[in-house]
Amino acid sequence: MAEEKLFRVGYALLLKKQSSFIRDSLVNLARSRGIELVRIDPNQSLKDQGPFDCVLHKLYGDDWRNQLNEFTANYPNAVVLDSPESIERLHNRISMLQVVSELKIDDRTETVGIPKQIVINDKAKLFDRRIWKALKSPVIAKPLVADGSAKSHKMALVYNHEGLNSLKPPVVVQEFVNHGGVIFKVYVIGERVRCVKRKSLPDVEEEELMKVSEDLWLFSQFSNLASDERIDDKYYKMMHLDGAEMPPLSFVTQIARELRRVMKLNLFNFDVIRDSRRKDRYLIVDINYFPGYAKMPGYEIVFTEFLCDVLCKKQQAGESEECEKDATRIVIDTCSGNDGEDKEGSVFL
Repeated sequence: MAEEKLFRVGYALLLKKQSSFIRDSLVNLARSRGIELVRIDPNQSLKDQGPFDCVLHKLYGDDWRNQLNEFTANYPNAVVLDSPESIERLHNRISMLQVVSELKIDDRTETVGIPKQIVINDKAKLFDRRIWKALKSPVIAKPLVADGSAKSHKMALVYNHEGLNSLKPPVVVQEFVNHGGVIFKVYVIGERVRCVKRKSLPDVEEEELMKVSEDLWLFSQFSNLASDERIDDKYYKMMHLDGAEMPPLSFVTQIARELRRVMKLNLFNFDVIRDSRRKDRYLIVDINYFPGYAKMPGYEIVFTEFLCDVLCKKQQAGESEECEKDATRIVIDTCSGNDGEDKEGSVFL
């Protein structure tokens, strides 16, 4: 018998991302569904490494963008996930959250927005008290650039105006909203949505603010307060997440689909907190492209099913008749996913 045709999906990722995401479990499952995952060498011509039915990537820069443009010119039917132009919007923490104002959410009890924030481009603006009237201490200071580097994850909880001395513009200064020490991470993989809860920064009450001896606290990422962070009783109260109520699934799903529509992206996650003052008010505080999906139990199944969806749509859009005949059985078999609920109460859609 002739060997069955495999769909070739090329991936171009930094080594750290590659080692965490491209696991044998994913490669083997994808291959069993008729999909071959192929490493792309970014130092060689992309078009010469093809053809690919689909290209997954998380690389940046003009050289890589030019490579993608040349590749798509030679292989116009190939799917690129996702376009550099769409991804670029997430590299700036102001433009990143501006998309929230463009969402069309059905009328319901829950609302979604973003915290009050301002961008500080220089030291002079940093100490101009007139611009701080709209923000109440404490505040979160984040680098303006969000390119996935270690530097872009360095943040600070600033307790008072004196704490601004340690900040290095350009930074985004964001209102800190008490949220019960819990953050909800919503992973989006095409049409599939998963929401999980993670520990976050503890609430800061006004009476506690008066007793704080330091001006600010440095940390990295709300939801990744690891063992190397300062998490004693004074700076972090260990939370038990079992009692934290998940946001309504239909609400989270609608937000995810609207973000996907507005941003024209398929692979991202967004971080949401629930305002402790208003239980039906949710705030999006961050959006990331191609996040750490491997942290999700069973990510291999979900991602493989997503690739099947992509390849199904690619065929339906007009793949050649010969390719369609060779791949019909594989694609039909692989597109009947096993979506379901996991032990954490999160749901794949």
